[in-house]
Amino acid sequence: MFWIALHAPRLSLESWRATLGPAEQERPLALVAAHRIAVVDRLAAERGVQPGMRRGTALALAPDLVHGEADPVRDAAALTALAHAALAFTPMVVPEPPATVLLEVAASLRCFGGGPRLLQRLQAAVEPLGHTLGIASAPTARGASLLARWRGDQAGFMLVPGDRLVALQALLAGAPLALLDAGREPAAALQGMGVRTLGELQSLPRDGVARRFGSPLLDELDQLLGRRADPREPIVPPAVFESRLELFARADTTAQVLHGALVLLARLVAWAQARQVRIAAFTLGMRHDRHRGDAPPATRLRLELAEPSLDSGHLQLLLRERLGRLELVAPTLELELECRETVHAPAPNAELFPSRQGQAQGLLRLLERLRARLGDEQVLRLAPQPDHRPECGTRLLPLGSAPARPVPAGRRSRRAPSAPPPPEPSAAPPVPETDPAQALIASLLARAAPVVPEAARRRRAALHRPVWLLDAAQPLPERHERPQWQGRPLRVLAGPERIESGWWDGGLAVRDYFVAQAEDGALVWVYRERLPADDAAGGWYLQGWFG
Repeated sequence: MFWIALHAPRLSLESWRATLGPAEQERPLALVAAHRIAVVDRLAAERGVQPGMRRGTALALAPDLVHGEADPVRDAAALTALAHAALAFTPMVVPEPPATVLLEVAASLRCFGGGPRLLQRLQAAVEPLGHTLGIASAPTARGASLLARWRGDQAGFMLVPGDRLVALQALLAGAPLALLDAGREPAAALQGMGVRTLGELQSLPRDGVARRFGSPLLDELDQLLGRRADPREPIVPPAVFESRLELFARADTTAQVLHGALVLLARLVAWAQARQVRIAAFTLGMRHDRHRGDAPPATRLRLELAEPSLDSGHLQLLLRERLGRLELVAPTLELELECRETVHAPAPNAELFPSRQGQAQGLLRLLERLRARLGDEQVLRLAPQPDHRPECGTRLLPLGSAPARPVPAGRRSRRAPSAPPPPEPSAAPPVPETDPAQALIASLLARAAPVVPEAARRRRAALHRPVWLLDAAQPLPERHERPQWQGRPLRVLAGPERIESGWWDGGLAVRDYFVAQAEDGALVWVYRERLPADDAAGGWYLQGWFG
C-alpha cells in the first residue's frame, strides 16, 4: 500500500478567512475559542499575539486585529471539500479530523505517471480551495499522517513506495512522541523518564509500557510501523451537493456576495470531480438580515448551463455576470450553494488544432455568457412549427428550454423554416428538378455563394424558400401584371407555390409564391394574393430575399 497525507495546519483559520472581505484579509487575523486566542496568522504573530492569550491582551497588542469564533462545523465542511478534491485520484480517501486527508494511491500511480506526477496534479487540484498543505507519503496510513504533520512542510515529502518499512522505522525514530494520539497524555511521564522520541519508546520493554500506559499506545505504534492492520473507511460523496457559508460581515453589494460564492463554487467543482459528473445547473441562495421585516428571507439565483461543464473559470465567469445584474433586496448574511442537476459525460479532449467541435464549444460558452448577462428570456432560439404560412412557420423559445412557447400574436419571426412543410392537398404540385427555371435559380445561387462541396450544392439546388423574411410583407406596385421593386420590374423565375392555410385561427392566407430576380441580380421571394382584400383585387407583396 502507498498512502499520501494532506495536512492543513491552518485549516480552521483559512476556512474562516474565506468569509472575510478583501480589506479584512489584509489585517492581522486570529480565531478565538473560550475567550482565548486559538490560532493566529503571520501578521498577528509579528505583533506579538500568541495562542493562549486572552482576547483583551491580543487587542492591546494589535488594535486592528480581526478576530472570529472558531467553528467546528465550518472546519468540517472545508475538510470535506479537500477530501472531495482528492477523490478525483483514488476512491480510497479517508478524512482524518481535524485537518488531515489520507489517500491510498498504490493503484493510481501508473495511471498518473508515477508518484511525483500524481503529487503535482493533486496539488493543482486542491489549490483552488486556498489551503496551505503539508504533504507526505508512506507505506502506512498513520505513517503518512505523522510525516505530514511533522515534516510535511518540506515541499511534498515523499517516501519511496513499496515494502520499505525498515526505512520508515528509521525515519520515524526521531519523531516527537507527542505526535501519537495515544501518546499525548503519557507524554509528560515519558519525558520524565527521558523518553521523547518514537525510537526511544521502541527501545523500552513492551510489557512494561503496556502495564503502565496501556495497550492503545503500543497498538498505535504498531499501526504506524506496519506491524498491525489499520483498516480505514473511505468517504463517499453525496448524490446532491449542498454547502453553506456564513459571512463574517453582512454583504451589502453583489461584489461582496461574489467573494464568498467563489469559495462555495470551488467546493462544488471538487464535489463534481469526485462524482465524475459535469454540472448542468446550480442555485445560489442568499439569506438576508432577519431584522429587515420588509425583505424576503432569502433570494435564490438559479444558473443553467447550455452544456454541462466542469470548468471552474467558466462557472465563475457566468456567476459573476449573473450577480452583476442582480440587485440585493437586503443585506446578505449567509450563502448556500445547491446542485442537483448533473450529467455523466466524458471530459472534453484537448485539441492541437482548431476543429468544428472546438468552435461549437466556443459558441456555446458565448451563448451561456449572454444568458448570464442579459437573462434567459432575452436570448432566444428559433424552432420550426407545423404551419405553411411563412410568418408562422417558426416560434421563439428560450435557449436550452424544452417546452414550446408560441410566438405572441402579431409577432413574426425573421427567419423562415429550414425546410418547407409538406404540401396540403390544395397546394400546387412541386416544381420538378428538371425544370429550367429551377436550374437557373440553382446556378444563380451557386455564383453568389462561395465554393461548396457537391453534396451541399445539390441540397441548395432544391431550395425554393429564402433564409430571411421581412417583419411584415411589403406591398409592391404592379405594372402590366408584373411586380415592381425599386421602380424596376421583377423577372419571375419559378412558381407558383400555392399556400392555402390559416382558416382555423382567422388568419386565412391564400397566396401564390414566386421566385423573382431584380435587375441587379438579387433573388427575392414574392407572392400574390389570390383573394380580394377590402373590396380590392389582391396585389403583389415582397416576403423575403435569398442570400
